[in-house]
Amino acid sequence: MGDHTINKVYPVADAKSGVTPAQASSSLGHHLRSPLEPPQPPQTKNMHAHTQTTGDQKINKIHSMADGNTKSAIAPPLNHHLRPPLPPTPPPTHTKKQKRSSCCKCICWTLCILITLLIIFAAIIGILYLVFKPKIPNYSVDRLTISQLTLNLDLSLYARFNVQITATNPNKKIGIFYQKGSHLSVWYKNTNLCQGSLPVFYQGHQNKTVLNVALSGQNQYGRTLLAALQEQQQTGQIPLDLKVDVPVKIELGKLKLMKVRILGKCMLVVDNLSANNKISIKATSCKFRLKL
Repeated sequence: MGDHTINKVYPVADAKSGVTPAQASSSLGHHLRSPLEPPQPPQTKNMHAHTQTTGDQKINKIHSMADGNTKSAIAPPLNHHLRPPLPPTPPPTHTKKQKRSSCCKCICWTLCILITLLIIFAAIIGILYLVFKPKIPNYSVDRLTISQLTLNLDLSLYARFNVQITATNPNKKIGIFYQKGSHLSVWYKNTNLCQGSLPVFYQGHQNKTVLNVALSGQNQYGRTLLAALQEQQQTGQIPLDLKVDVPVKIELGKLKLMKVRILGKCMLVVDNLSANNKISIKATSCKFRLKL
């Protein structure tokens, strides 16, 4: 036979069985394939043409795939259905603002309460002041006597003074309770001569009380101090300071307030410091104040 080409065209599908020759050939090849042989990739086109050579004949075969209703056997990639991870949800920003606002509210309420209490306290003090009109007690030194002023063998100076003090309460509705722990002292040019204390007593409204207070003390620089006093006595003017520190409680009607202190200083000028002699007080000036 001479060289000639035979073209064979196969139908798309058998009308009865519905199996194409390509499907039959593929099924037969699947049964004859070795288990170690890798699977063949699926066909990607509806129509595929190839040429088969047999001897001197070339046969062009045109195979058709299954009709368009056949689904592809290619599996989707593994990450086809995987979605990218969602970003973390940021914390709500209003929580910090709420905390700050709550702290600000607490501070504002605390300040308001403190201011209110201060206003109430100031109002009470103002009302009490207007009702009772408190005044500081007055004190005066009426008499000063020296019972002893001697130089000891150890060259220390021993002094014993007697001071008569008049305490005046000028308040009409306020009483004064004199407490323990009072302190009175006599000084000469920043040198302490003697000290003592007031008795414990109650002083009523608009009352005057005369107090006799004994003061005593000892100074180790007796010789120098005695020489300075004798030299000052020749001038006829000896400056002395009487310092007072007295704790008291104020009574407003039947109400007893907290303890306060009466601080004062009386500057005296006397003519002499002779023991058992009459001492004349030439000048006196006293100042007192309250200390909470």
